[in-house]
Amino acid sequence: MSLVARHLEANGIPTLIIGSALDIVTHCGVPRYLYTDFPLGNPCGKPYDQNLQMSIIHHAMSLIEKAEKADTVERSPLLWSEDNSWRDKYLPVNKENKQELEQLGAARRRQQALERENGGKRSPMIPQM
Repeated sequence: MSLVARHLEANGIPTLIIGSALDIVTHCGVPRYLYTDFPLGNPCGKPYDQNLQMSIIHHAMSLIEKAEKADTVERSPLLWSEDNSWRDKYLPVNKENKQELEQLGAARRRQQALERENGGKRSPMIPQM
């Protein structure tokens, strides 16, 4: 996404990235970046929370209008939760779940190998239930 944004900017089209991976995106050097301190994959807020999502979009549109130069990074003041305890609970990898995660990974690799053997090019990201 960073490369696409820089290419568009070089051709006169302003861009803005909304994301939750501050270190990665700033390292790649996007022209304008609105950082939201939310779980990865949710840069515009919680699913179905239209008020939060619209607040992020309005902030982004405001930033693209007021940013006078490229390489502008702004942090959204909005919170995922009041105490931000989601960080401690979001996709933890620890000794309590290590064995389970290893088993899930091995099962996924077996499924992918089976699908390749049957002519599949890519395994679906979300298994069918």
